[in-house]
Amino acid sequence: MQNGALSVYLRKEGPSLSWEVRFRVAVGTAKGIAYLHEECRCCIIHCDIKPENILLDADFTAKVSDFGLAKLIGRDFSRVLATMRGTWGYVAPEWISGVAITTKADVYSYGMTLLELIGGRRNVEAPPSAGGGESGGEVVDNRLGDVYNMEEVRRVALVAVWCIQDDEAMRPTMGMVVKMLEGLVEVSVPPPPKLLQALVTGDSFHGVKADSGNGVSTGGSLSDGNLEVSTADSESYTGNVFSPLDENVNVSVR
Repeated sequence: MQNGALSVYLRKEGPSLSWEVRFRVAVGTAKGIAYLHEECRCCIIHCDIKPENILLDADFTAKVSDFGLAKLIGRDFSRVLATMRGTWGYVAPEWISGVAITTKADVYSYGMTLLELIGGRRNVEAPPSAGGGESGGEVVDNRLGDVYNMEEVRRVALVAVWCIQDDEAMRPTMGMVVKMLEGLVEVSVPPPPKLLQALVTGDSFHGVKADSGNGVSTGGSLSDGNLEVSTADSESYTGNVFSPLDENVNVSVR
């Protein structure tokens, strides 16, 4: 691809992308992953979403690449048992814990990538003002200066935090992520996942434990009385507000 991988632009000493391009990359990547999950004949879990695997063409249109670790799942199944591979720092905690994974593993990796896209740095790097309180502006790549849409930044940041929730049932599907990014669904403030709490306190993050069911131990709950939920679907939105729900699943062993 003419403009290389997204990772090239996440180095402080490297070239930068305007916020308009970053937002297009965020939405384009989300649409690509949503296509793999929801529109292909068989569901495809990429298993290695990261900036190195998001390529940019001449118009900076995002293309998801490198399907070497991908898993195919029949539409009658929603989970697959797979040896934990992927790239450290983008791997969902339930996969580390040995739980059969779902498409929500890709959602987690996408959320981690979104955080890097906003900050213009890898998640393993300390922020410029680490250890002190940060304002919304300090979270954004300082190479952007003041040239960015604060409402879009806030929306992308909230979506990212929803995507990296400890409990996979709390994460939106990629189809819902697209709607959230495009402003079709209101994005509420998510509970802080353990990863972000660890980053703030300086503690190490140990992942989440698998429970005896088909999910993982929850790091929080949604109990907003203003939200209505449907027990038939994995997620719903009433009044254009995103609401994650758990779901019954079948497991495919690969």
